[in-house]
Amino acid sequence: MKMWSSEHIFSYPWETVINAAMKKYPNPMNPSVFGVDVLDRKLDTRGRLHSHRLLSTEWGLPSIVKAILGTSRTVTYIKEHSIVDPVEKKMELCSTNLSLTNFVSVDERLVYIPHPENPDVTVLTQEAVITVKGVGLSSYLEGLMAHTISTNARKGWDAIEWIIQNSESAIS
Repeated sequence: MKMWSSEHIFSYPWETVINAAMKKYPNPMNPSVFGVDVLDRKLDTRGRLHSHRLLSTEWGLPSIVKAILGTSRTVTYIKEHSIVDPVEKKMELCSTNLSLTNFVSVDERLVYIPHPENPDVTVLTQEAVITVKGVGLSSYLEGLMAHTISTNARKGWDAIEWIIQNSESAIS
């Protein structure tokens, strides 16, 4: 098992970042996510928005990883559950892969909150737990997956920035 974590600061208020985060896919920064299906979306009695989505992705696994895993499959599906709390100004998003789970499991958690000292900026904390099972070189593969997650996280930050900068509200 390998753990990965990161923190990123967006120079925008929480509401702006959350609006962009909800529109994050698809985006030109990370074309590996090519499909997003909303399975369920509802408000609870406290006014929090719960969303369940299915992401269709193309894991660009290197040939050596495919050989170690014994698969040529690269299209994977990820289930995502998010809760947006507009009163507490917190968005929590948890995701896990549905494909290749007999070899790899990636559980990711993102939390967006206003910066405690400056409400005009937003703090994103991310963490992922990567577990490779039933194959040799699992520690190596977990490290490789952690590196990929780190690279994709940066693409995600760039995508949110791009969405904010290209939104209609930024133009008007």
